[in-house]
Amino acid sequence: MNMPRYFIVIAIVLLLWNLMGLAAFAMQYTADLTELAKSDPVTAQAFAAMPAWVWIAYTIAVGAGTLGAVLLLMKKAAAASLFLLSLIAVVVQFGYTFLGTDLLALKGPSVIAFPAFIVVMAVVQLLYARHLVGKAVLR
Repeated sequence: MNMPRYFIVIAIVLLLWNLMGLAAFAMQYTADLTELAKSDPVTAQAFAAMPAWVWIAYTIAVGAGTLGAVLLLMKKAAAASLFLLSLIAVVVQFGYTFLGTDLLALKGPSVIAFPAFIVVMAVVQLLYARHLVGKAVLR
């Protein structure tokens, strides 16, 4: 099958999205929690209390998503598997955030909006890659 004309645009947008995820991870992981606590003590406490396995899930989520986007640009079918791994890691990470902490109670329901968008994006990139694999665009 011929490559859809919009393929490169979507692939670049997904790569940029995942690179922003890597940047967010780096900023959160290296955040000065003492300084953060001055303006947002709830978030600072959540970062400080986050178990290592959640940081690992976060690392897998952004790492697999970014590598998946790179493989998508390279037209490799393995992108779909990496996007699936990323989605699973995102669900694990936010599952802990909202079910294993009191963040939702302390900050209110608006705190769900951006994580929900992240989950939607993870699903979209997985479905897009699977669609392209099904159409034999990715090999």
